[in-house]
Amino acid sequence: MPRRLHENTLISFAAALAAGADGIELDVHATADDVVVVHHDPTLRGLDIRRTAWAVVRVTEVAPGVQAPTLNEVLDLVGGAAELFVEVKGAGIEDRVAEVLRGYGGAAAIHSFDHALIGRLARRGVPYRLGLLFDDDAVRVDDALAEHGALDAWPHHSLVTARLVDDVHAAGGRILPWTVNDVAVARRLASWGVDGLCTDDVTLLDEL
Repeated sequence: MPRRLHENTLISFAAALAAGADGIELDVHATADDVVVVHHDPTLRGLDIRRTAWAVVRVTEVAPGVQAPTLNEVLDLVGGAAELFVEVKGAGIEDRVAEVLRGYGGAAAIHSFDHALIGRLARRGVPYRLGLLFDDDAVRVDDALAEHGALDAWPHHSLVTARLVDDVHAAGGRILPWTVNDVAVARRLASWGVDGLCTDDVTLLDEL
């Protein structure tokens, strides 16, 4: 619920669940000692997460009184109550992310703008749905999904057309537009049959 509470924090995820979210989308990096941390940017208060130990990241506040959680902490919070969508932002940390997810009882999927990273996970046969993020309409989405072994397409909402929805569905995939913060846009996308809407405020979709 980034419009109401700081994104990628336990309080924000808890609020989304309380508002009836069917899914939780988050971003991950890994610390210098391989702890998978939930945070949007590669830096936290000037610290380069990948070069910083977890003990330091743990006590660095994202906002007053709020710290960046670990992926394990989010798994404990969600506990299967919603599908978990993990965007891998840190370079080369996909195996560590998959390791953390191993044994989680709820539904989980992994996606990234790094399509090669998703391809590596597909070749390793990880037991999670894999997805590709898109912010460029020059890419043929269904072809990219097939090339990298992914099933979920994550285009920016401005790139979505009824034809794109049909193409992704024909390929056996799901289409999950981001970031949908306008009710009129949400209605149009829903009318085309998208499989989910990624939003900064779940309550905006109550009108659908």
